[in-house]
Amino acid sequence: MPDFSHIDPSGKPAMVDVSAKSSTRRSARARAIVVLPAIVLEQLQNQDLHLPKGPVFQTAILAGVLAAKRTGDLIPLCHPLGLEHCQVDIFLNTEQEVVVDCTAVLTAKTGVEMEALTGASIAALTIYDMCKALSHDIRIREIMLMEKTGGKRDFKRD
Repeated sequence: MPDFSHIDPSGKPAMVDVSAKSSTRRSARARAIVVLPAIVLEQLQNQDLHLPKGPVFQTAILAGVLAAKRTGDLIPLCHPLGLEHCQVDIFLNTEQEVVVDCTAVLTAKTGVEMEALTGASIAALTIYDMCKALSHDIRIREIMLMEKTGGKRDFKRD
């Protein structure tokens, strides 16, 4: 059974020591699903994705990128990383749910899963914030890692 990586032998929280690791190219893509009620979807479509607070998806994209860049400041024990690329994509799926994908890439000694997850989460929260005046019946669900490459092992969700 593997041990938790952020707990030292005495049981105290500890940042993982990556000093002996080699830098490799690493990438991660995370996803959040935002379920909007019909009234919000109609307003977004009628207003060409702009609401009184401004352009919803464009603002969420910026918030997601900014959050991914600040992950080390937000989550204890995360290494501060200089991302080489971060992209947030937002689209409606066939069920009329908003899909938020955040991809983060860098060459480093540690992975970027938390940056991708943070970017997707904050972009989804920004959509909620910008749309809540129309309805509070908004749900954010299924925040998850979709895939990662580099490091000890790759991962891809089916």
